[in-house]
Parts: sequence; C-alpha cells; structure tokens
Amino acid sequence: MSKLFGFAGDDDFCPGRSIYPNPKEPSLFLSLGHHVDVYFTSSKRTRISAPFVFGGERFEQKRQASIEVLPDECLFEIFRRLPGGEERSACACVSKRWLSLLSNMSRDELCDKKTTQLLNESVEKNGEVKSRAENQEIEGGGCLSRCLEGKKATDIRLSAIAVGTASRGGLGKLSICGNNSYHGVTSAGLRAIARGCPSLKALTLWKLPLVGDEGLYEIANGCHMLEKLDLCGCPAISDKGLLAIARNCPNLTDLTIEACSGIGNEGLQAVGRYCTNLKSISIENCPVVGDQGISGLVSSATYGLSKMKLQALNVTDVSLAVIGHYGKAVTDLVLTNLPNVSEKGFWVMGNGHGLQKLKSFTVTSCRGLTDTGLEAMGKGCPNLKQFCLRKCAFLTDNGLVLFVRAAKSLESLQLEECHRITQLGCFGSLLNCGAQLKALAMVNCLGIRDLNLKLPQFSPCKSLRSLCVRNCPGFGDGSLALMGKFCPQLQYVELSGLKGVTDAGFTPLLENYDAGLVKVNLSGCVNVSDKVVSALTEQHGWTLEVLNLDGCVKITDASLAAIAENCLLLSELYVSRCAISDSGLMVMACSNQLNLQIFSVSGCSMISDQSLTALVKMGQTLLGLNLQHCNAISTSTVDLLVERLWRCDILS
Repeated sequence: MSKLFGFAGDDDFCPGRSIYPNPKEPSLFLSLGHHVDVYFTSSKRTRISAPFVFGGERFEQKRQASIEVLPDECLFEIFRRLPGGEERSACACVSKRWLSLLSNMSRDELCDKKTTQLLNESVEKNGEVKSRAENQEIEGGGCLSRCLEGKKATDIRLSAIAVGTASRGGLGKLSICGNNSYHGVTSAGLRAIARGCPSLKALTLWKLPLVGDEGLYEIANGCHMLEKLDLCGCPAISDKGLLAIARNCPNLTDLTIEACSGIGNEGLQAVGRYCTNLKSISIENCPVVGDQGISGLVSSATYGLSKMKLQALNVTDVSLAVIGHYGKAVTDLVLTNLPNVSEKGFWVMGNGHGLQKLKSFTVTSCRGLTDTGLEAMGKGCPNLKQFCLRKCAFLTDNGLVLFVRAAKSLESLQLEECHRITQLGCFGSLLNCGAQLKALAMVNCLGIRDLNLKLPQFSPCKSLRSLCVRNCPGFGDGSLALMGKFCPQLQYVELSGLKGVTDAGFTPLLENYDAGLVKVNLSGCVNVSDKVVSALTEQHGWTLEVLNLDGCVKITDASLAAIAENCLLLSELYVSRCAISDSGLMVMACSNQLNLQIFSVSGCSMISDQSLTALVKMGQTLLGLNLQHCNAISTSTVDLLVERLWRCDILS
C-alpha cells in the first residue's frame, strides 16, 4: 500500500500538498482541500474495497452484474422454460425488452412439461406447484374480450394483452379502434396477438392505416379458430391478406369489410372458395369490388351464406342475378346505394327463384328499383316477412300494391322517404295484404296527404297490431279516421311529429279499437290536448303500459290526473316540454295504484323544488327519472333526490 501511495510507511507527515500525482483523482475518494495535512498511521493501513479496481495510477468503477447483459437468445431460453403463464406475465412487467421477447414467443416454442419438470418442482407457491399442463388447461378457453380505442391502441398494449390474457382464460374477442397514425397499431402488434392468443375467435380492426397484409398473415398463421373478422378503414390490407385468412381460418363464419380500398375480387373469391362455413358477409364502400368478386363469393357459398349486405359498390345487374339464382340459403339481404343496378337487375333477381328462404329484405337509395322489379321480388320470395324501403324515388302506389298482393307471408312493411307513395298506396296495401301483416311504418313520406277517398265495402285488416306514422306532414285527421276503420286491432300506435292530427281526429280513432292499446306515442303532436289523454286513459287505461307525450304543449295537469286515476299498468311516462306543474306531480304521487318505472319531465319549466316530496314518493318504484332542463329545480334538490332515490338513475 505504501508503494501505491508513494510514502515510506512510517509515521510520516505529508505537508500541505496533494498525495496524488494527478490532482483530479482525489475527488474520487474524498473532497480534501489543497492545504490539509493528512496523517497515516503504520498500525492500520487503509483498505479500499469494491466497487473500485486500481491499476497503476488509474482506477475505474466496476460494473455491477445484471441479467440485462444477457443477449436476447439467452433470455429467450430462460423465458421458454418458465413454468406457467403467471410467471411469464410477471417477467413481462420488468421492461419493454422483456415484454417484446415474451410476446413474440409462440406456444410451440415453449418447453413441454418434461423439460420444465425440474424447474417446476423448485418453484413453490402457497405450498403448491403449478405445472405447465395445468396452465394450458386454463389458457385454452378464449373467454376474455379486450377493446383498445384511440391513443390506447398501440403495439405495446397489444403485447401486454397477448402475454397477460394467456393465464386468465385466453383471449377470445379483440376490438381495436384506432386513429393514432403516428404511434398506432402496426403489424407487429398483431404478430404478438397471433403468437400469444391462438384461441382468438373474433377480431375487429377499425381505422388502422399502418396495419397491412403482414398483420393478417400473422393472424392467419396463429389464430386458426377465428370465426368473425371485421375490417374497416384499413387501406394497407389487400387481397393477399384476405387470401391468407381464407386459407388458414376454416371456421370463419362472419366477415365484414368496409372502406378497404385494397380488397377486391380476388380476395372475395378466395373467401367463397375456402371458407365453407361462411354465414354472413357485409361489404361496404370498397371501390375495387365488382361483379366477379360478388359472383364468385355467392356461387361458392350457395348452401351456407344466410346474411348478406352490399353497400356503395360498383356492381351491376349481374351480381343481383347471381344472388337471385345461387342465394338458396340467404335469409337476410340488404342492398344500399347501388347506382349501377337497374330495373332489370331486380327483375332478374326476383325471377331467379333462388331466394326461397329470404325473410328480411332492405333496399335503400337504389334508383333501379321500380314497380316492375318490386312485383317480381314479391313473387320470387314467398317466405318474405320483413320488407323495408328507403329513398326509392321511382316506386309508386301501383308497385307497392302489387308487391303486397304477391308477398302473402309479409309481416312487417316499412316505407321511409318514398315520396311517390300516397294515401291511396297506403290503404291499398292494407286492402290487398295477406293475413300475416302485423306492422306498418311510414316515415318522412311527403306524398301521404289526406284525400277524400270513397272506398267500397271492405273487410278490415284484423292482423295489423302496430302502426307508425312519423314526420309525414300531410297525414291528418282524415287519414287517421280511415286508419281506425282499417285496423281495429291495433295495440302499438306511434303518431309522432304530426301537426295535422287534432282531438277531432284522434278521439273517434280510440272508439274503433277492439283490443286495448299497450304503447302510444304522440310526441310532437302539438295540437293534441287533454281531451285525447282523458279519452285514451278511460278506454285503454287497463292495458296501457307506455305513453309518450313529449312536446305536446297543450298537455296540462289534467292529463296527469287522468293518468293517475285510470292507468294501472303504466310503467313509462314521457311528458317532456309539456305544460305540467308541481300540482300535477302531487296528484300522481297521491295515487296508490300507479307504479311508474320511467318518468321524464325534461324541459318542464313549471316544475320546481316544491315537487321534491312528490318525486321522492314516486321514486319508490322509479328506475329512471329525467329532470334535464328543468330550470326551476335547484341543484340542492337534485342532490337530495340522488341521495334518497339510490336505485334510480337521475338525469339532471
């Protein structure tokens, strides 16, 4: 030691100078001044221990031993010998590097039970040893579901999901809805899912511009149990990725493709060829998809495909002809915004006699649908039960009547924004319909107006149970009176947004109904007053369960009194923006037979804090209470209601 520091070893004094040749080196030990004398005794020599290693006149700090110095290959061999999923999950929490290594390990790369037996025997937890075989039994179920949205949709989170769900039942459903183009999900994240979640059955990818065919390759190779695939807004995915899914996922039953510009005919043909269990297909806004893809898909999946939706595609009459001939198992068909389809396409589809099992048919914004094509569809679909027409500009009364006459099994008919349909077509359909029609709905049909129709002797439509007329400004008291004669068995009536309906038209309607009304919606009928509510509750209060009077500005406390007296079964009442006050609520609270569960008084300016007692008493049965925009009710009153009505959801 004396040689190291350059002194004789006796009790020498070093005068005021540094004992080190290099004046910078003392700072590594102690901060000594330049004029401090240091005394070294010969009996005790200075001992210098780690972490310093001296060599000559210089020394350096020794590096501490760490597992991080091991290369990835060594860590990989360690991780693959871990006894179970819980241990792997714990290691994944150490660092991103460990998480990346663990998430990229497939099940085939993990050691089997024999290899890890010695390790398992040495790992004790709560006095028990969990073998990898037990963990596999837990991991294979695929009962968990995960959803990542927005900024949370990243590769790191997917890696954590892949490792963490393995020991908790296995991942069965994954939904990724991203919009983060800078640090969003890429194919690397899907690779982690594919290698760690072989039990995945449902996968949703929305708005992921960085995910391409490589990601679907990984899913196809690792998730052979996949049954449902939903792709939306993934422009980097092409036919190659869809082809890999089709070849490696034979259990695929549900496929949705929307706004994927890279997917075309070749991918759909492959799906039809390889996915023999396919039951549902939805294709929207894919500009490359044409007749070849649709024809190849439908012709290959003749006896399995049951649900089909085509929207905003460049298909022609050829696709509809193929559907009409090969769609032998199709039960639900939706056609929306097909500008290249003409009248011929619908006519051929109806005369193809292949849609014998079709039960639900929806057509929206298809200018090619005319009276001729609609009649052919009615004749070619004998089992059609639900039919919905939206924005079909060239459909007239004649075509609607011919269709209803041909479709004898029709149970529900909905017309929306079909402006050429008039009152004549509406009541003509009721005269010619079969005995199965139960529901009729007309929404935003501007052509329906009151006409002085002189109808011959007719038999009423006793099968109709539900009537909905919404936002048809021409529908008034005249149409309402005819409707009462045509449909005496109505139970569900919605007449909303009809300013032409008054007390004079609605009161006689109530007298024609033999069966009791169950649900009545008069929202937005500004000319309906307490007289209608009084007659309604007196004649149908014993069956009425739901009553909606939102926006009926002539409804006052008198209506609430009639409801409280006559409605024994009423469970839902909506009187938002009506002229009711605290007195009306007090009358309802005093009723011993009223058992409301949903009560809405939103926008009622005359309801104030004085209704607190009434609301608390009514709250014994309430599950939902809407007090929004009731400006006369203070915040303190709302707080008291929240405290006392603990089982009721209150909107304020």
